[in-house]
Amino acid sequence: MAWLSLIVAGVLEIFGVAMMNKLNRDRSWQAICLLCLGFGGSFLFLSLVMRTLPMSTAYAIWTGIGASGGAILGMFLYGESRDFRRVLFIVMILGAAVGLKLVD
Repeated sequence: MAWLSLIVAGVLEIFGVAMMNKLNRDRSWQAICLLCLGFGGSFLFLSLVMRTLPMSTAYAIWTGIGASGGAILGMFLYGESRDFRRVLFIVMILGAAVGLKLVD
């Protein structure tokens, strides 16, 4: 259950980042509320996960999901570069997060 909650926390982190981009383009109350809900939910689920998983593993995987998801979101929705080196580094981030779990 903790791992599922960690994935939910990471997805909410990605949602928060997307709403941050929306807020930069469109200053609206809706964007502010969705940003707060995304990041607030992400922190809530991360704090619940840290009751079960070690802080170092939970935080590293959470940031890996958020950073990789944000980069992928930027590539597909906002026309950011899809250079193979960017994809390689995203894979390395995710691989490092999985590696932390394997040695935990």
